[in-house]
Amino acid sequence: MNKKQRAEFIAKKLEELFPDPAIPLQHDDPFTLLIAVLLSAQSTDARVNQCTPALFAKARNPKEMAALDTAEIAAIIRPIGLSPSKSRAISGLSRDLIEKHQGKVPRSFAALEALPGVGHKTASVVMAQAFHHPAFPVDTHIHRCAKRWGLSHGKSVKETERDLKRLFPRNTWNKLHLQIIYFARTYCPARSHKVENCPICSEISKG
Repeated sequence: MNKKQRAEFIAKKLEELFPDPAIPLQHDDPFTLLIAVLLSAQSTDARVNQCTPALFAKARNPKEMAALDTAEIAAIIRPIGLSPSKSRAISGLSRDLIEKHQGKVPRSFAALEALPGVGHKTASVVMAQAFHHPAFPVDTHIHRCAKRWGLSHGKSVKETERDLKRLFPRNTWNKLHLQIIYFARTYCPARSHKVENCPICSEISKG
């Protein structure tokens, strides 16, 4: 299979296995999604989901979050890791949303990426899942699979994102990035990966 054929096969297989992938981070609106995605950096979705209920019980909007002391936020999110920097980012972005965006999560990449602690990947998830704007957030799972499947040899997630956007139709990006994440966790892990047990790698390896 050439690269285009591999991409078509992969998209079809992912649709068969994960036809309706849910967003793995618990949230209720764009603000709680933004906070959850920020917290997921260098952590796991499961760990984030264990901590956010307590955080959101105290603050579910920018005004309530900005009113919390950063030490209080840090204490709640400590199990997630990097709590000092993440608590400062959450407090800072909440104030920015109030002062610059009328308390609403902005609907543009530029405005999102200007918020404290919000990088391109976080902005991409919010744009895709909260506002349904075509985006292709690339995390370590997607970066790994894209390389294994010969879809990208990008050395950074930014390069991988560029390559995947060229291969897959724009209207599939929002769903596809979730499908690849679920597939990676289920069949294509970073460690102890067995090609023969992977529904995609096993077929690609045949040529």
